[in-house]
Amino acid sequence: MSDAEQPKTALSSLQQGEVILYPTEAVYGLGCDPMNQAAVEALLAIKQRPVEKGLILIADNYGQLLPYVADHRIPMDKRADIFSQWPGAVTWVMPAAASTPKWLTGAFDSIAVRVSAHPTVKRLCQEFGGPIVSTSANLSGQEPVASIAQGQATFGEQVGFYVDEPLGGANQPSVIKDAMNGQIIRG
Repeated sequence: MSDAEQPKTALSSLQQGEVILYPTEAVYGLGCDPMNQAAVEALLAIKQRPVEKGLILIADNYGQLLPYVADHRIPMDKRADIFSQWPGAVTWVMPAAASTPKWLTGAFDSIAVRVSAHPTVKRLCQEFGGPIVSTSANLSGQEPVASIAQGQATFGEQVGFYVDEPLGGANQPSVIKDAMNGQIIRG
């Protein structure tokens, strides 16, 4: 079977620099390859979100996030709190590695990261071999889409692949906390 005959998948869409829509713990997310600047810029354009705000990376495990995080700067006394809440619906803002692109960090010297327990997210990140961008599937300032059908009606062909699997059952998007001081940024 030639590549043209292969069915399109979330993985092939990520590898081709496309944006995907997929379920997370509470809402559908838009994601892409975080190291593909054109893909990230396309995602930001779809959402009408300024690059300065930065983005969240979601992963199967902390090891996938290490290339993006200045791990050595995280105090030892904060690690128990961080790792006791993963995998799960807690996003931690950590110091960014010097090599982390500004199209991910925006106006910050930090990066927001999460290790998910959602089976679909875990599988996507395992197949992709690393984290993916995770931002709510909505136009900036609006509520996230509540279904794949609503996502298709909102984003159409701007999204390369729709992962039609269930949400994780959480009632609200992930809590965002500062890894350096434990303060809640978004509750």
